[in-house]
Amino acid sequence: MLDYSVIQKAKLKLDAIHDLVVSKKQELETLLKNQEQDWNNVEQNKRIKSLQEFVDEFDMVDHDINDFLELTAVCSEAELAEEYARVKKQFDDFYVKTLLVGKYDGCNCVLNITAGAGGTEAQDWAEMVMRMMCRFAEQQNFDYEITDVEEGDGAGVKGASIAVNGVNAYGIFKSEAGVHRLVRISPFDANKRRHTSFVAVEVIPQIEKTEYKVDEKDLRIDVYRASGAGGQHINKTDSAIRITHLPTGIVVECQDERSQHQNRARAMGVLYSRLAQLEEDKRNAQATEMRHSILASGDHSDRIRTYNFPQSRITDHRINLTVYRLDEVLGGDLDLMLKPVIEEFKAEQLASMASQGAL
Repeated sequence: MLDYSVIQKAKLKLDAIHDLVVSKKQELETLLKNQEQDWNNVEQNKRIKSLQEFVDEFDMVDHDINDFLELTAVCSEAELAEEYARVKKQFDDFYVKTLLVGKYDGCNCVLNITAGAGGTEAQDWAEMVMRMMCRFAEQQNFDYEITDVEEGDGAGVKGASIAVNGVNAYGIFKSEAGVHRLVRISPFDANKRRHTSFVAVEVIPQIEKTEYKVDEKDLRIDVYRASGAGGQHINKTDSAIRITHLPTGIVVECQDERSQHQNRARAMGVLYSRLAQLEEDKRNAQATEMRHSILASGDHSDRIRTYNFPQSRITDHRINLTVYRLDEVLGGDLDLMLKPVIEEFKAEQLASMASQGAL
């Protein structure tokens, strides 16, 4: 039996974000006028594209929901079953985007994945998490690039960095920041014992350098010879860069590009993002707490999710959500876990703002 109230509630939620949609339409109109005078403004053009997609999608979802509600008066449930499923999913996918209104939610992002203690087992888990994140990026139609990988000892990876580009990439991926816990019978244990492993995921927004000023005297820049796989040019010249921001102690490295100049530019981009994120965390300690520490330490207390292989079960400890679809999630279908988390965090944020009189 179809529950038409689900679609009716979806309509009410759309009506509730009317002011948000109007504000985005007004911003779009302003930017389109500015574009007539400055067609080559890359960031402005990206923002226009993002706003246009949002507005068009809202109009389509609103239109389809209204059509469906009208059809309920003249069609049977059997006739509407397929359309019901389509409209519901269409709304769910769109509604999550309306929750991503944080300062940096619309930015691209970088994922840093680090294996915890546990040797080969943890390193194998780190590679699985890396693969899961890449597959999810593909499903979201994001562009991504694995920019750095430190191979594990015999299997897996010790660490990896992934650059993800797309509308709301940071807003969507930021809920993955924290410790991911694996429970399974280890294939690397001859005695087939149960092992618990941890992987820390850090998610940082890619911030334009113009948003944060860095004094050159606050930087220590070291150059060294790149290591690992790569062409002869990469491994025979001192092209790798390590930049230390002395006031904060933040260290970034890059050895992926062919030239020292390219590596420095990429490393500086990461540094700007880290510094901007640090400032954002200082201004909003509550947001940092809700993300369970954006700089996940690997401590058991920082865990956000447990993947239990023997029971094919995944539990998100932040909202006490459990699903028994392990293979799907590891295959990249992270929407199963992310959408409820994003909605819960947004509800908590709104409740907090209301209690403080900010709404």
